[in-house]
Formats: sequence, structure tokens, C-alpha cells
Amino acid sequence: MQIVDSQIHIWGANTPERPWPANHHDPHRPIPYSLADLIPEMNDAGVHRTVLVPPSWEGFRNDLALEAARLHPDRFGVMGQMDTVAPESRGLIAGWRQQPGMLGLRLTFTRPHVRPIISEGLADWLWKDAEEAGVPIMILIDWEQIDTFDKIVERHPGLKFVLDHLCIPARLKDEAAFEGLDKVLSMAKRPNVAVKATAFPRYSTEDFPYSNLHPYLRRVYDAFGPKRLFWGTDLTSLPCNYAQAVAMFMEHIPWLTEEDKSWIMGRAVCEWLEWPLE
Repeated sequence: MQIVDSQIHIWGANTPERPWPANHHDPHRPIPYSLADLIPEMNDAGVHRTVLVPPSWEGFRNDLALEAARLHPDRFGVMGQMDTVAPESRGLIAGWRQQPGMLGLRLTFTRPHVRPIISEGLADWLWKDAEEAGVPIMILIDWEQIDTFDKIVERHPGLKFVLDHLCIPARLKDEAAFEGLDKVLSMAKRPNVAVKATAFPRYSTEDFPYSNLHPYLRRVYDAFGPKRLFWGTDLTSLPCNYAQAVAMFMEHIPWLTEEDKSWIMGRAVCEWLEWPLE
């Protein structure tokens, strides 16, 4: 079984030569997390591949992630950032996946200044272009945006979407973190929607293996099945180490079969993103 992490950020320092946007939010850690930091952790945890997601605090940059994919094409693919309201973005989708290592797009719409992009239809051009070009999209929204998102999905049945972090708002814990789960599960009716169970440990106040979260995971599994449920860590945001994040799914959820694990822990996300496992 090849283990594939469906989300990790790497980033550089905020410098005059490579500045972050003026309105950036705080990174997961005060010190940059680089490819050189990540590879040994992957090796120690037995993770074969990672989908790199350029972090939003760096703005619309994909350079570090694409460089990682260039250096290690067998280990890294990229779901890149894009400014969906910039006029110059409109000509990029047709050739998006022609960039070496680029698998698709990752878009974030939870912060107040970007929520209107979804609610007011400012990205409607993108859904059409991405559907025509076969560019899958990972999207970070919250429960309150699900109804609007569902209408987008219904209009574009040929566009593959992945809901990031189960749409859980940041910093919620335990039962509060899953108050909107029914809305997320309602999206299972759309065959072109999958979900990422990423950053799962951070939603618990318990210690490893975070047993209070397992019933919620079972509900997600029952709704989406193992082929539309992707394990991932968002490693730099976790309260545990990488090996524990792997072991939570591989060793501590008894109702997952070995076949289930092979899909959830890597095969499913690779097939969804058309990133063939060797």
C-alpha cells in the first residue's frame, strides 16, 4: 500500500525579495516549513507521496510547490493557487495541468473578503473553464456556504471537486466541530464531490488516537465511501506527530478494512486527481 497525504503546506520566509500579501493571515508556524523539512518526516512516517497545497498566507504563489514536484516528480504533485477575480487568470485554465507537477486548483473562500466570490458568482467563469479543461478543484468553504456550493456543483457535473477539512471552521473542537456535518454529508449525493478528512486530530481535545472523533469519521465513510474519502494531515497544523496521524487511520479505526485503507490512505486521491500510482 502506498500512503499519499492529500494536503501539506510548505512555505518560505516573508522577505522583500519574496513578499507575502499585506493582508496575509498568520502561518501555521512562525518558522518556514521547507521541502528539506518535509521529506525526512515523510520517510520516517512511511508516507510515499504528498499533494502540496501552497498556503494562502503566501498569496497566489505556486513556485515552491512546483519546484518540489520538479525535483521529486514521483513524490509530489501540486494543487495550485489562483486569483479567481484577476482578469489575467482567465487565460490560464486551458493549460493549467500542462505545468509539470500541477494536478489542479486549490481555492479558499472562507475569509470575509473572499466569501462574495462564491456568493455573488464572481468565479462562475472558472467552473465552466475548469470543467471543460478537466482541472479538478479542492475548495475550502464552511458549512454556511454549502447550499451555494451545491448549486455550482449541480450546474457542472463534469467538474471534480474536493471539500477540504470537511468544511469545519478553524479552531472548533469536539462536538462543536461537527455541528454542520449533515450539510457536508448532503453533498455525497453529487458523484463529482469528494471530501478530505484532513487535519482531523486538531478537532479533538482528547489525546491520540482521538477516539471521540471516530464516530464522525464513520458517518463520513458511510456517506461518501472509501473512494471519495481522502486521508491527509495538513501536517504543520497538527497537535501530533506525522507517525501518529498515519497510525490513527491505519491502526486505530477497527471498522476500516485493508481495502478501505488502500483507497482512503492514497489510491482514491490519486485516481481522483489523475495522478497514477506506479
